[in-house]
Amino acid sequence: DEYQWKGPFYFIQGADPQFGLMKSWTVGDTTNGDDEWGEEIKLAEQAVQAINKLNPKPKFFVLCGDLIHGMPGTQWRQDQQRDLKAVLKNTDQDIPLVFVSGNHDIGNTPTRETIDEYCENWGDDYFSFWVGGVLFLVLNSQLYFDSSKCPELKQAQDVWLDEQLALAEKQKCKHIIVFQHIPLFLRNPDEDHDYFNLDKSIRQEIMEKFHRAGIKAVFSGHYHRNAGGSYKGMEMVVSSAIGCQLGEDTHGLRVVVVTEEKVVHRYYSLDELSSQGIEKELLDMLAKQ
Repeated sequence: DEYQWKGPFYFIQGADPQFGLMKSWTVGDTTNGDDEWGEEIKLAEQAVQAINKLNPKPKFFVLCGDLIHGMPGTQWRQDQQRDLKAVLKNTDQDIPLVFVSGNHDIGNTPTRETIDEYCENWGDDYFSFWVGGVLFLVLNSQLYFDSSKCPELKQAQDVWLDEQLALAEKQKCKHIIVFQHIPLFLRNPDEDHDYFNLDKSIRQEIMEKFHRAGIKAVFSGHYHRNAGGSYKGMEMVVSSAIGCQLGEDTHGLRVVVVTEEKVVHRYYSLDELSSQGIEKELLDMLAKQ
């Protein structure tokens, strides 16, 4: 049923609730300083309340990684996961939750064990789903960042991705949209590699593959600031955090409207989305059948 286009719809993208980062960032100890996350709980609650009030309802709510701050094996990790789940349980039951793995969720250099632990808690680390004729791909970007401890898992994701893109071509889908934690790039496809983007050689390979497959947009987080650019017509969208801000942006969520021709999005502060909802221009797009 969901292979068929049924008209415009929208979804909500959030990133980096990262329970524990705000305190550790303030005290300057990002390894051990994450023993409090009351501020993040409030922000996540505000995000859920804002989403629940929206009318019409979004098709789903995707969280693009770094659900919590505690790396695998650290002291507060289980407590942070428990508290985030408690907040997210209040999401309207008609709004599915989609989780994307981030570096803090599975480690900067993931292993089979850290990925298995993530999957037990949050679901598969990569998968696809269809909504109204649009194919969505959720990727584990840590396998592109550093798969040195689990090369066979990266290979498995690569094979799976090729299969998905071949299937998409056969199904004649309306659009293909990708979710991952680490952006391919922040502003320019040729920019230098650093902590916040993917290595240039891997990036080039993925961008070309995505371009050939006709992927419309890639949505990510990780940067804790809004950014983005485009590569041969494919948009790279980097959304700031629900939690700790590392730049000038506000705690927020991105509203993404999918029409027959295009993918349109806007970043809202949590206050703005809570008090005013979605602006008329985007609602009008949804009303056009």
